[in-house]
Amino acid sequence: MQPIRKPLLALSTAALLVAGTAHGEELFVNIHSGNAMAQGAGLVLAGQALEQKAQVRVLLCDAAADIALVGQQNLPKLKPRDATTQQMLQGVIKAGAKVEVCALYLPNTGHKPADLIEGVTPAKPPEVAAHLLKPGVKTLAF
Repeated sequence: MQPIRKPLLALSTAALLVAGTAHGEELFVNIHSGNAMAQGAGLVLAGQALEQKAQVRVLLCDAAADIALVGQQNLPKLKPRDATTQQMLQGVIKAGAKVEVCALYLPNTGHKPADLIEGVTPAKPPEVAAHLLKPGVKTLAF
């Protein structure tokens, strides 16, 4: 019996390690608030999910999409890292998040795709809806 226990124990341990990570998990974060702390909270959680190997998709709508515009100068710095929400957004992009502005944002604000910072694209509603309908996608809204 002894020889069987070791491989079984090793297999059980490996299964627990895989199950304990967010690898393969998908998180959809919808940020629409114009409030910097609400935006920051969503981006902090997106960043934490990325660190835990989850796939993260961020949709910026309404006033929150303003943080994705090139040339934002007056965004407040949030403690404890003294970073603006745009800097936080750039951090999650660099870490691998897919970031989009909602389809209504650009045509209703007069902005163009070229006005968005690198790594942010206009959302395509059919693709966003298909993503949200995938089994297991967890969603957060701020």
